[in-house]
Amino acid sequence: MERINSQRVQINPWEDKDLELLFGINEPEMMEYLGGPETQEKVLSRHKRYLEIGDKGCMFSITLYPDLKEIGCIGYWEKVWNCEGIYEIGWSVLPAYQGKGIATSAAKLAIDAATAENKYEYIHAFPSINNLASNAVCQKLGFDFISEQEFEYPPGNFMRCNNWRLRLNINK
Repeated sequence: MERINSQRVQINPWEDKDLELLFGINEPEMMEYLGGPETQEKVLSRHKRYLEIGDKGCMFSITLYPDLKEIGCIGYWEKVWNCEGIYEIGWSVLPAYQGKGIATSAAKLAIDAATAENKYEYIHAFPSINNLASNAVCQKLGFDFISEQEFEYPPGNFMRCNNWRLRLNINK
């Protein structure tokens, strides 16, 4: 599979026009590890949350340059985990663009943005234990494997996840 030059991958703050991308991500093969596709109402609600995330994190579209094609999304958001404030990070890349290093490149950019905020010491990722690609991204980026555990996402859906952690700010 052809790898994409990381300089062609950019992330841009989530905009109203990204709703179409969100509906494209809401397909069975894309939502396999996340409890399945959401209803139209839930996708619209997710889009609103992405637009209104404010100072609690940041959501981005992943854009491939120079053709300006939006091919996925990535973001980080505040979470309390084991009584500690952290950022959680998550991503989705459309099937035609998977396996090309795009998620890793986009995650590096999002981690840089979270680090620049100097708000939390750690960022965590919680991919399904069965999502080999997302677990590989965590390994490539130097996340430390903490544990396997049960995780509720979306509400009412329990799954086994790996807890990966990366230190953002060494001065905390």
